[in-house]
Amino acid sequence: MSAPNLLAADLRQVLDAFRREGELLTIPNADCELELGAIAELQALRHGPALMFDPLPGFPAGFRILANLMNEPRRVALLMGLERDVPGVVLVRAIRDRFNALQPIDPVQAGDAGFAEVCLRGAEVDLCSLPAPLWHEHDGGRYLGTGCVVVMKDPDEGWVNVGTYRVQVHDARTAGLFIEQTHHGATILRRWWERGQAAPIAVCIGVQPAVLLGGFLAVSWGLSEYRWAGGLAGRPIEIVEGEVTGLPLPASSEIVIEGFCPPPSEERRMEGPFGETIGYYASGAREEPVIRVETMYHRRDPIVVGAPPLRPPASSSASYLFRAANLWNEIERSGVSDVRGVWMMPSGSSSLLAVVSVKQRYGGHAKHVGTAAMSGRAGGGQLGRFVIVVDDDVDPSDQEQVLWAIATRCEPAEDIDVIRGTASHHLDPRLPPEKRAAGDYTCSRAVINACRPFYWRSQFPEVVGTSPELRQQILAKWRDYF
Repeated sequence: MSAPNLLAADLRQVLDAFRREGELLTIPNADCELELGAIAELQALRHGPALMFDPLPGFPAGFRILANLMNEPRRVALLMGLERDVPGVVLVRAIRDRFNALQPIDPVQAGDAGFAEVCLRGAEVDLCSLPAPLWHEHDGGRYLGTGCVVVMKDPDEGWVNVGTYRVQVHDARTAGLFIEQTHHGATILRRWWERGQAAPIAVCIGVQPAVLLGGFLAVSWGLSEYRWAGGLAGRPIEIVEGEVTGLPLPASSEIVIEGFCPPPSEERRMEGPFGETIGYYASGAREEPVIRVETMYHRRDPIVVGAPPLRPPASSSASYLFRAANLWNEIERSGVSDVRGVWMMPSGSSSLLAVVSVKQRYGGHAKHVGTAAMSGRAGGGQLGRFVIVVDDDVDPSDQEQVLWAIATRCEPAEDIDVIRGTASHHLDPRLPPEKRAAGDYTCSRAVINACRPFYWRSQFPEVVGTSPELRQQILAKWRDYF
């Protein structure tokens, strides 16, 4: 029997479900100064459960930090109401089907807000009273916003954007904000600044899973993530109006910070460095915008959700599953047929290394698949580096099978194509210093054809292994040994 769909549940309902499934481990007395982050990383490398750090030394009873909420496929499956051990490509297909069937649903006003149990205004605000860890040893400060969403409204078009961006604590009433310049939130900020105005902004921590997914996935410009999340959850997201900004805020949040983001010409501060999703400190420390905090709300026993990037193959979120689902859709929309599975290697930092399985139908089909995958936003984007195409007898989510296919079916001189001059950005650790200094954010990409040669595939040596039919017979007869 499958579990209930938890995408619409609030965070505490999700944690109750995870606890029942053995997917939540409570760890007491871990220090926010590096200890907590190191434990989260080590547990992620061992594919452990979600982690609740409680109690926290130096903070009031009830103040907690949650880490590794959605970094394992089995917890993503539970959130979606699937069996926890569903195979990788099957899970990606289920996510893809859910995305394809999604019909946006408008949010609705809630009667009250769970986060309003404690309200601090003006001089009462103290960001330092909340547990913000030093996640990695070389980070430039403490980060409160990693598993959060940042809410803004476009001043020209009036739609609400909800994005996951990182938030550093500078002092009691000032936070640092880092947003990639290509993201929707950065465009919205620039539009406010072009008017000579500070942007109304809210940071919401501990939101329901559908909203958090909307925050870190690529939703189309102009489509509010609240509407997208409502469609994913199958019911409207409940919101309340912010007291200071008037922005719609998720009613079930654990913590909400409201304020304004002034133009950088008025104020900016050094932000970072911060351990990034690629597994490096590639972008260093730079002057970035700030949030001047006006109000801070939280539950009496608030949960800070942490999702700091970790060095691959460790992960703080299983975003590769959702990117793979989006890439599968992109390939099929380009007109390429017979794709059997898509996977993003976790060791490729969710986007650097994609694998696509195809049932070859014509000469050049594999290369067609590879170039289509590299061209889309999900497969290429600004950090796509490799696309590997394999036959349909290879499970793209099985790293050993993929490496076997490359080693035995790829002729390097014929089957590796390099595309030069493609877009990259400052998180790319392979970007040479001279290109970075010149603002030249371009790189090359490779398509690796690890399929049998189409025109003599029938003559390709037969694969050694037990047939599916014999395997089932053996497992049935000798089940006591398996």
